Amino acid sequence: MSLVHKQQIKLRDGQWQKLEPLLTGKQSDPGANAKNNRLFIEAVLWIVLNKGSWRCLPERFGSSSTVYMRFRRWTECDFWRQLAQSQADDKELAQTLGKIVEYSDLYTRRIEQRLLRKAQKTLYRSAIAAAKAARPAGRTQVAVDESTLHWVGLVTA
Repeated sequence: MSLVHKQQIKLRDGQWQKLEPLLTGKQSDPGANAKNNRLFIEAVLWIVLNKGSWRCLPERFGSSSTVYMRFRRWTECDFWRQLAQSQADDKELAQTLGKIVEYSDLYTRRIEQRLLRKAQKTLYRSAIAAAKAARPAGRTQVAVDESTLHWVGLVTA
């Protein structure tokens, strides 16, 4: 049995000091309640760098569904891109956040593709249902008559 080594990423204190003021849930944000932003970002980095599924997120990062939902909210409002662009002076941090941006873009494309497929299936099913509803009751007889007329027309021509 082989053990697969998973990459671990921890933000350095200097990187965290640059990011912390930009995130919600700080002491200065009344009403905002973001539990441990640093741990959340490290959890997302774990997913991105290990190409892991959210279900496989180690317990030390907290509930995988909570981390996933928060990632999704930040993706939907394009916060990852804004965060990455704000760190242009720190190339390493900008690249690290850029990996999250790439992952979130891929995530968004997958969601859009799923929604498109779902809409196409719905449209297809409704077209099939409409065709079945519009089909005449004696369709089999009509088909035989049309076939017979076709052959009769060929023979008599």
